[in-house]
Amino acid sequence: MKFFHVQEKAQRVTGKLPAKALCLICSQSGEGEEKPAGAASYKGKTYYFCNTGEIERFLKDPEAFIPAPVPRPAPPFALKTPTGETVTLESPALRGKLMLVDFWATWCVPCVKAMPELQKLQAKYAGKGFTVIGISLDGEGAKKVVPFLAKSKTKFTYPILLNGETIWQAWGVKSVPSVLLVKDGQILKHWSGQIDVKEIEIKLKETLAL
Repeated sequence: MKFFHVQEKAQRVTGKLPAKALCLICSQSGEGEEKPAGAASYKGKTYYFCNTGEIERFLKDPEAFIPAPVPRPAPPFALKTPTGETVTLESPALRGKLMLVDFWATWCVPCVKAMPELQKLQAKYAGKGFTVIGISLDGEGAKKVVPFLAKSKTKFTYPILLNGETIWQAWGVKSVPSVLLVKDGQILKHWSGQIDVKEIEIKLKETLAL
């Protein structure tokens, strides 16, 4: 049996690059292939980037850019709603449910655009043991979130939690929007960048065995 050494340090890739490739950074926002400015290898994989600055940052800290694997444990949290109620993963309203945890921010346009669609999923599947949880990354907490919710044309019936900027790293969130499917304390799926709600619903129905 042969054992192969897995490269632990990121290295710049030299030589000819493909005409087009997915940029590791841009692809997390839903963008397609583009002309790469360079590439780097890490743990046996090659990653492409659309500008040299991204490559330099990746070389210094590659783990900050690579999506966390799934399934993985869902880290605990204790966050407050705008009305001051503390919510945890063990709260009675969440216990035993399939959860779609949405990390969002009022300044994130794709996040705000996706939220009404997530509310539709909430309304459609809440009676089948499912709930959405919105975790705001706004540093100003209620000062930003409360006016946003008041002005929204959509009335959200799922929990909106504040000060998620203290836990996003533990959850493996590297960009927003980030939506994670959680069941029995495990993160089963992690979507980031431009959110495809139809794809999420397919996975949701599959997990609920509908």
